[in-house]
Amino acid sequence: MEQPDLAAAIDAAAEALVRVLDPTGSRYQMTVSPTQLRVLSLISSRPETNVNRLAELLDVVPSSASRLCDRLEAIGLLRRVGDPRDRREVRLVPTAAAEALLRELKERRQRAVRAVLERMPSRTQHELLLALLSFAQAAAPSAPVAQQDSSARTA
Repeated sequence: MEQPDLAAAIDAAAEALVRVLDPTGSRYQMTVSPTQLRVLSLISSRPETNVNRLAELLDVVPSSASRLCDRLEAIGLLRRVGDPRDRREVRLVPTAAAEALLRELKERRQRAVRAVLERMPSRTQHELLLALLSFAQAAAPSAPVAQQDSSARTA
């Protein structure tokens, strides 16, 4: 019997996760694009972000990042504020409405994932949790390169 391809299984699981999560944000598709949601999420988790740093994070030119910020500012989801330590710097700050939007979207996504998890046996849920924690640790930028262990290649 051929060994399942773990990378392919993860790819399929990621696609399934996207399908589970995608409908939860569809209500916002008309007013906030996925890219705009990503911008809000990035600046929410990085309080010192300016337009140049945002451009780096998005891998776009600063003028594109600035236009994204213009649109978010126009709909009341983003503010540009001067940095009190350096008046030449302008920080990007999500508004209370943006924080509420991100919080609601996160709650909706977690409910959608919980609904799928409830259809899985509890032992499998626990194994998935351990595997995901291990994967996240291995994927961390500072993770040491692990030695290959042929006995660990099971799916």
